[in-house]
Amino acid sequence: MVEASRSMRIDADYFRPDYLEIQEKLSQQGCQPLQNFRVEIRHPREIARNYVESGALFLRAQNVRPMAVDLTSNPVFVSDADAEKLSENVLTYKDILITRTGHAGQCAIYLEDSKVIVSSHTFIVRCDDINPFYLTVYLNSKYGKALIDKGRYGSLQPEIAPQFLRQILVPVFDDIPLEIEKVYLRSQDLIQQAKASYAAAQTTLLSELNLADWQPKQQSTFVQNFADLGRAGRMDSDYFQPKYGEIVAAIKGYPGGWATLDNLVTMQRCIEVGSGEYLDEGIPFVRVSNLSPFDLTEEKYISASLYSEIAQHQPQQGEILLTKDATPGIAHYLSEPPPPMIPSGGILRLRGKTDQLNNECLTLILNSLLTKEQANRDAGGSVIMHWRPEQIAEVVIPIITPQTQAEIQAQVAESSALRRQSRQLLDLAKGAVELAIEQDETAALAWLEREMGELLTGNSC
Repeated sequence: MVEASRSMRIDADYFRPDYLEIQEKLSQQGCQPLQNFRVEIRHPREIARNYVESGALFLRAQNVRPMAVDLTSNPVFVSDADAEKLSENVLTYKDILITRTGHAGQCAIYLEDSKVIVSSHTFIVRCDDINPFYLTVYLNSKYGKALIDKGRYGSLQPEIAPQFLRQILVPVFDDIPLEIEKVYLRSQDLIQQAKASYAAAQTTLLSELNLADWQPKQQSTFVQNFADLGRAGRMDSDYFQPKYGEIVAAIKGYPGGWATLDNLVTMQRCIEVGSGEYLDEGIPFVRVSNLSPFDLTEEKYISASLYSEIAQHQPQQGEILLTKDATPGIAHYLSEPPPPMIPSGGILRLRGKTDQLNNECLTLILNSLLTKEQANRDAGGSVIMHWRPEQIAEVVIPIITPQTQAEIQAQVAESSALRRQSRQLLDLAKGAVELAIEQDETAALAWLEREMGELLTGNSC
């Protein structure tokens, strides 16, 4: 009753035995609540979401992934005038971000120098006397994550309150935090190398079409033939922006040839199960916000029994997942057999039906401005953007020469390998923190040194 009175919570989830067991274990070890440290938890201001073509980068909750901030997947911008009103929303190096709503409790550290405005759906945590790298890893460990999950409230749109974050117990160690920082920074070095390899692949692609220096320009006035309106079945001027025609002309003028997407792949729509089927654990239900070109995250789950009923929607190795709603045009290639999962109705499954393009090259094209601009032209919707399957089928794709395809494939493979090694390092960091809690620092540090040696040796072979 004391705990219920202090927390103002009486729901069963808050008092789950596994949560209480972790809370008791950490309490017995002398862990301190976050509020005992010199830590600031800031709730950014809300503004009207008036996105513009360029300006200050605006970070949404969907950009905060476990231990990583994704600034590249469907970035949005706010005007410089709006940014000036939100000076307290500006991120600084080593700020910790914790999502407040949606998948509340996703936690990452910001390691960029560029100016970014964060939305009100994310808390900013600034540390003075606790290592932010260590705190980030701890909050992503099974112990920190369980305590965050314990504090979530609301069934349809879960949230977490700042006062609860202040009560989260944090273990105090002497040597682990610095070692965790070293591992984290090493993983980020690998991410930067991976980004460089992927950017090189994009440059290779655009250079092949003589578009390496091309920049889309929104024109306020232009002339369009009336007959073109009838053929397109569209009357809105934005659809006929010259920049879209320039992209299509470059693809259709490519010497290697081109094809519409439906001539290269089969497309299968996925399925919606309804929010009433969502669980806190089970088989991952992959939504648009969980998908990026480089990884898949987990947020919602469904039961094994429901999965068995709709198992025909299970993605297979070699397929490409492509978003069509909300943030259309994100493509993710399943290069390895995926675990059990069901994608949502906002995602299409693509499977190649010709050998004209390898999967890595096709996925890169789908994630490039070649396709993004076509999606921007086609997609409609006043609240949620929709890119209709019949529009996606007509997307024009260049048939890149085999030699350039091989070059792109190698660059993408290198990027993927570096990202995989980076994730493995972060997993080791989490494992070391968990072992320090379960045994002691000495055992955790010895394990971390041994596992890192094996990982780096294995990846150098």
